[in-house]
Amino acid sequence: MTTGDVDVPYRSGKKGDALTIAVSCQGEGKITVVVRPVHVSFPVTCAASQVATFSNQVAVSGAERAGAVSVEASSAVHWSMTVGRGAPAPAEPSDAD
Repeated sequence: MTTGDVDVPYRSGKKGDALTIAVSCQGEGKITVVVRPVHVSFPVTCAASQVATFSNQVAVSGAERAGAVSVEASSAVHWSMTVGRGAPAPAEPSDAD
């Protein structure tokens, strides 16, 4: 587990691959995950009493390029992250009838 702010570089992948970022955290607070160069970010709310795990898949144009994932976190939050590549997951059906 890590604390504080960190930049994690990742290598390029095959065209059409999605980038998957999984984050686990524990500690009262919030972390912000920023994926460059695709300009995607998401917040993760962490709890003091349990480990929370969140996964997001980035399947946008440019996700196959090399880049970095930046995590901004307070020192009270302990976190770990995994970055992987693979085929995009199938789209979830919408609830619209």
